[in-house]
Amino acid sequence: MKSFQFRTVLAGALLLALGLGLMSLTSRQQTPWVIDAKYKAMKNPVKADATSIATGKDLYTKNCASCHGKTGLGDGVKARTIETFPGDFSKPAYQNLSDGELFGKTKLGRDEMPKYDGKIADEDIWSIVNYTRTFKK
Repeated sequence: MKSFQFRTVLAGALLLALGLGLMSLTSRQQTPWVIDAKYKAMKNPVKADATSIATGKDLYTKNCASCHGKTGLGDGVKARTIETFPGDFSKPAYQNLSDGELFGKTKLGRDEMPKYDGKIADEDIWSIVNYTRTFKK
């Protein structure tokens, strides 16, 4: 009888732990991020050359890597402390966005993603976009 009670309590504890684990995963799911058509249609005026990519890398390292990770996998040191998964920049869901969409997201921010309008010059945001394109697998 005691063995049955122990198993029942253990099974209940495991189900509770599983449920809490699933809840924590679903709380980090991103809601769709709608970007205005004005940004979607923007063309990147900064050529993706070595200079732009080096500038983008420097700015990304200083402003983005703490959440998005050094290689854009969403595994930065701050990623564990925020509710929304920062995204994996190597995947098609990111890489298939237009440069303008990426620019708009960086410039405008939302929720836990800071707004960089007025903090990083537009030309530099375009360089960050160029750099994040190098994360494509």
